[in-house]
Amino acid sequence: QVQLVESGGGLVQAGGSLRLSCAASGRTFSRYVMGWFRQAPGKEREFVAAINWSGGGTWYADSVKGRFTISRDNAKNTAYLQMNRPKPEDTAVYYCAASPRTYYTVSDFRNYGMDYWGKGTLVTVSS
Repeated sequence: QVQLVESGGGLVQAGGSLRLSCAASGRTFSRYVMGWFRQAPGKEREFVAAINWSGGGTWYADSVKGRFTISRDNAKNTAYLQMNRPKPEDTAVYYCAASPRTYYTVSDFRNYGMDYWGKGTLVTVSS
Protein backbone atom coordinates (compact mmCIF):
# COMPACT_ATOMS: atom_id res chain seq x y z
CA GLN A 1 0.00 0.00 0.00
CA VAL A 2 1.14 3.56 -0.63
CA GLN A 3 0.16 6.81 1.08
CA LEU A 4 0.12 10.05 -0.91
CA VAL A 5 0.38 13.65 0.27
CA GLU A 6 -0.08 16.57 -2.10
CA SER A 7 1.41 20.03 -1.64
CA GLY A 8 1.99 23.21 -3.61
CA GLY A 9 -1.57 24.32 -4.17
CA GLY A 10 -2.67 27.90 -3.72
CA LEU A 11 -3.69 31.02 -5.58
CA VAL A 12 -2.08 31.73 -8.95
CA GLN A 13 -2.80 34.29 -11.62
CA ALA A 14 -3.89 33.18 -15.04
CA GLY A 15 -0.84 32.87 -17.26
CA GLY A 16 1.48 32.27 -14.33
CA SER A 17 2.87 28.97 -13.12
CA LEU A 18 2.54 26.61 -10.19
CA ARG A 19 4.08 23.26 -9.31
CA LEU A 20 2.27 20.61 -7.37
CA SER A 21 4.12 17.85 -5.56
CA CYS A 22 2.98 14.43 -4.44
CA ALA A 23 5.09 12.69 -1.80
CA ALA A 24 4.59 8.94 -1.56
CA SER A 25 5.40 6.56 1.25
CA GLY A 26 6.64 3.04 0.73
CA ARG A 27 9.61 1.43 -0.92
CA THR A 28 7.83 0.41 -4.10
CA PHE A 29 7.07 3.88 -5.44
CA SER A 30 8.93 3.19 -8.67
CA ARG A 31 6.53 0.33 -9.48
CA TYR A 32 3.47 2.57 -9.55
CA VAL A 33 1.92 4.60 -12.30
CA MET A 34 1.34 8.07 -10.86
CA GLY A 35 -1.50 10.33 -11.87
CA TRP A 36 -3.18 13.65 -11.22
CA PHE A 37 -6.92 14.18 -11.24
CA ARG A 38 -8.96 17.26 -10.37
CA GLN A 39 -12.44 18.12 -9.23
CA ALA A 40 -13.96 21.56 -9.70
CA PRO A 41 -16.94 22.73 -7.61
CA GLY A 42 -20.12 21.09 -8.81
CA LYS A 43 -18.31 18.87 -11.30
CA GLU A 44 -17.14 15.29 -11.41
CA ARG A 45 -13.53 14.36 -10.83
CA GLU A 46 -11.58 14.28 -14.08
CA PHE A 47 -8.29 12.90 -15.29
CA VAL A 48 -5.47 15.44 -15.79
CA ALA A 49 -2.21 13.59 -16.39
CA ALA A 50 -0.29 10.42 -15.60
CA ILE A 51 3.22 9.02 -15.87
CA ASN A 52 4.51 5.48 -16.02
CA TRP A 53 7.01 3.93 -13.62
CA SER A 54 10.12 5.00 -15.51
CA GLY A 55 8.90 8.45 -16.50
CA GLY A 56 9.26 7.51 -20.15
CA GLY A 57 5.55 7.40 -20.81
CA THR A 58 3.03 10.14 -20.09
CA TRP A 59 -0.65 10.75 -20.73
CA TYR A 60 -2.52 14.08 -20.71
CA ALA A 61 -6.07 15.29 -20.93
CA ASP A 62 -6.59 17.41 -24.03
CA SER A 63 -7.54 20.38 -21.85
CA VAL A 64 -4.04 20.59 -20.30
CA LYS A 65 -1.84 19.25 -23.08
CA GLY A 66 0.93 21.71 -23.90
CA ARG A 67 0.45 23.64 -20.64
CA PHE A 68 0.93 21.07 -17.87
CA THR A 69 3.83 18.66 -17.44
CA ILE A 70 3.89 15.60 -15.21
CA SER A 71 7.18 14.20 -13.96
CA ARG A 72 8.55 12.01 -11.20
CA ASP A 73 11.70 11.50 -9.16
CA ASN A 74 11.84 7.89 -8.02
CA ALA A 75 14.80 8.59 -5.76
CA LYS A 76 12.67 11.08 -3.84
CA ASN A 77 9.40 9.11 -4.03
CA THR A 78 7.78 12.21 -5.47
CA ALA A 79 5.66 13.05 -8.47
CA TYR A 80 5.09 16.56 -9.80
CA LEU A 81 2.63 18.49 -11.88
CA GLN A 82 4.04 21.66 -13.42
CA MET A 83 1.18 23.95 -14.32
CA ASN A 84 2.14 26.61 -16.86
CA ARG A 85 -0.23 29.20 -18.26
CA PRO A 86 -3.10 28.10 -16.03
CA LYS A 87 -6.59 29.32 -16.80
CA PRO A 88 -9.46 30.13 -14.44
CA GLU A 89 -11.15 26.92 -15.59
CA ASP A 90 -8.23 24.98 -14.11
CA THR A 91 -9.45 25.96 -10.64
CA ALA A 92 -10.09 22.73 -8.72
CA VAL A 93 -8.94 20.44 -5.98
CA TYR A 94 -6.08 18.43 -7.43
CA TYR A 95 -5.61 14.84 -6.32
CA CYS A 96 -2.55 12.66 -6.65
CA ALA A 97 -3.16 8.99 -7.38
CA ALA A 98 -1.15 5.82 -7.78
CA SER A 99 -1.72 2.35 -9.17
CA PRO A 100 0.27 -0.78 -9.98
CA ARG A 101 -1.97 -1.47 -12.99
CA THR A 102 -0.99 -1.23 -16.63
CA TYR A 103 -2.57 1.57 -18.63
CA TYR A 104 -2.45 2.10 -22.39
CA THR A 105 -4.65 5.11 -23.13
CA VAL A 106 -6.21 8.10 -21.38
CA SER A 107 -9.51 6.27 -21.55
CA ASP A 108 -8.07 3.52 -19.36
CA PHE A 109 -7.58 6.03 -16.53
CA ARG A 110 -11.14 7.26 -16.93
CA ASN A 111 -12.61 3.77 -17.13
CA TYR A 112 -10.60 1.94 -14.47
CA GLY A 113 -9.50 4.73 -12.15
CA MET A 114 -6.52 4.34 -9.84
CA ASP A 115 -6.06 2.55 -6.56
CA TYR A 116 -4.54 4.96 -4.06
CA TRP A 117 -5.43 8.60 -3.52
CA GLY A 118 -4.20 11.62 -1.65
CA LYS A 119 -6.51 14.06 0.10
CA GLY A 120 -6.05 16.79 -2.48
CA THR A 121 -4.71 20.32 -2.70
CA LEU A 122 -6.72 23.33 -3.83
CA VAL A 123 -5.59 25.35 -6.81
CA THR A 124 -7.33 28.64 -7.52
CA VAL A 125 -6.55 30.48 -10.75
CA SER A 126 -7.53 34.14 -10.77
CA SER A 127 -8.31 36.02 -13.96
